[in-house]
Amino acid sequence: MIPKDTVDRIIETARIEEVVGDFVALKRRGVNMLGNCPFHNERTPSFTVSPAKGIYKCFGCGKAGNSVNFIMEHESATYPEALRYLAKKYNIEIEEKELTAEDIEHQNEKESLFVVNTYAQKYFTEQLWETEDGKAIGLSYFRERGFRDDIIEKFQLGYSHNEWSAFTDSAVKAGYKLEYLEKTGLSIIKDDGAKKFDRFKGRVMFPIHSLTGRVLGFGGRVLNSADKTQAKYVNSPESEIYNKSRVLYGAFFAKKAITQFDVCYLVEGYTDVISMHQAGVENVVASSGTSLTHDQIKLISRYTKNITILYDGDPAGIKASFRGIDMILEEGMNVRVVLFPDGDDPDSYAKKVSIDELKDYIGKQAKDFVSFKTSLLIGEVGNDPIKRSALVKDIALTISIVPDGIQRQFYIKECSRITGIDEETLLREVNKLRNDKTRKEREADQLKEAFVEYESEGYEGHSEAKTQEFLSIDFSNPEWQERDIIRLLLRHSDRELFFTQKAEDGRHEEVHTVLAGDFIIFELSRDEVLMQNPVYQAIYTGYMALQNRPEEYHHEPEFDEEDLPLPIITPENLLDDNGFVEPEPKLDIPHPTTHPDEKVRSLATDLVMDSSALSDRWHSKHRVEVATEDTSHVVLKQSIEKALHSLKMKFVLKMIREVQDELQTAEDELDQMALLEKQRTLDNVKMELSGILGRIILH
Repeated sequence: MIPKDTVDRIIETARIEEVVGDFVALKRRGVNMLGNCPFHNERTPSFTVSPAKGIYKCFGCGKAGNSVNFIMEHESATYPEALRYLAKKYNIEIEEKELTAEDIEHQNEKESLFVVNTYAQKYFTEQLWETEDGKAIGLSYFRERGFRDDIIEKFQLGYSHNEWSAFTDSAVKAGYKLEYLEKTGLSIIKDDGAKKFDRFKGRVMFPIHSLTGRVLGFGGRVLNSADKTQAKYVNSPESEIYNKSRVLYGAFFAKKAITQFDVCYLVEGYTDVISMHQAGVENVVASSGTSLTHDQIKLISRYTKNITILYDGDPAGIKASFRGIDMILEEGMNVRVVLFPDGDDPDSYAKKVSIDELKDYIGKQAKDFVSFKTSLLIGEVGNDPIKRSALVKDIALTISIVPDGIQRQFYIKECSRITGIDEETLLREVNKLRNDKTRKEREADQLKEAFVEYESEGYEGHSEAKTQEFLSIDFSNPEWQERDIIRLLLRHSDRELFFTQKAEDGRHEEVHTVLAGDFIIFELSRDEVLMQNPVYQAIYTGYMALQNRPEEYHHEPEFDEEDLPLPIITPENLLDDNGFVEPEPKLDIPHPTTHPDEKVRSLATDLVMDSSALSDRWHSKHRVEVATEDTSHVVLKQSIEKALHSLKMKFVLKMIREVQDELQTAEDELDQMALLEKQRTLDNVKMELSGILGRIILH
């Protein structure tokens, strides 16, 4: 056990930015640092490190903590292991003391589960080698499977007696609590402890290890084949220390070889892994019968970008795994496939041939996955046009998720050769799927970035309720910006704004004034910005009528190429041939606060009332701060310009989305080029507006 004063010293010495920086590329962002979260897949950074506070927080997945928590989470380490890691990093000597009964009693629950699993592994191994039943039943089974004794010992295989509570009784007698025996799943407890059963009764045992070699859980295979009611394999249930979607069987024994040979062989079961090791191929892991997960793929990617999947030749099983392989391709990893002869799996084939023959077979039979999938499926569809069409879409979907463009081109060419479908057709389908994926990812990124800003400005912590509240806000809707414009128009339209311009001599500056209302109307009318909210538009239209503005100022906008880019606000924009725009004479029209439409009248009244009341209601509903307004000339001018630029940003984002939608259906190459050029121009305007606003605007 690590003494408390040493623990305190480790925590005080460890610098969060240095610890996290060993695994994540961080960039300075004000007083904090930002990077891509290592705990979930993301394109836009939401992982924040605070050196001053010594903590990290991901606003995407919610994970947070200090240096010790980070190592525990990232390296799947226990608390003591994380402390030892940090102690080694900072050259802090640890003098551990022996555990007493009191220490064991007060260990944290997670560590207690590890302790129980360690006892169980030793117990099962001891029963295998040192009891009559263990040797006669369990050990005989392993030897009949062809496993050598040294391999049985290496993987710490064991045996659980065919008795209802042999293990549980032994563990309780040794001082282990029923609470932890139940939480690890080793024992099944009923009637408040009155009845106790061994989960793995009558099975040979396969310990499942963490990357550091600690026992996370177990897999047990039944030996009584006559009882058809029993499942062939039973695994430990999920617990505080065992999450099957994040674990690969054999990873502890394989990680060194995976790094050495820069390839990971992926098989299905425990015995496949063990047989391959015995044959001399150690860079092999198993998903243990579960569908491959992102976490398992991420685990492999720590050591290599190359995965070779070893199949047993069952077509149904192969096709069932296609979704998992697509996930591997999506991560930018290289996937190859080896199909063993009919009737053989990696376990049986490894026992039939020598190590050289096994390695030679894998090397010669390995095919890239896309070509393998195409060849496999093309044989099933025949000449049926409907099935062939579905095949093209299926193959195109797989190719479209490959990140590398050169690889995609190779796959398109190879699939065209196999299927007889021309490359252009495949390319068009692939591009359509990629454009759709890009659009969805961009929308998701924008939503996530908005969430990061939303939480960091208004929330402490993270919860599902907060996430749902955030998701209920439509950030693609410009209501916030439109509301702000209308508020400024109603409250400050008669205020004068001052602009300067160079005099005719080019040496002096002249000061001009323009009413705030005229400035707002000029900017929105020039760019043909129409309010999406009908109530705001009614107020805006009514205000223009109040100012005697011409009808063309509020017609339905049309977006042509020559309209781009949208002009950015500058004093020169307000000049006509004779200087600054002069306001038109006003007509005797009722103010929007006296509008006959109740909705318009109510909203207009709400917006012209004291801004502090507005702030209270707007903040309580949307968590948006609207501070009591500073009405000084400089601040008011800045507020109006920011509001106009923010609304224009929404306008530009809407146009970008429309262009992206058109790209999905455009088949003519010239149309595609024109749309891409339009998108490029809009992206430039977006970047310019973002620069003026001082941040990336998403809502």
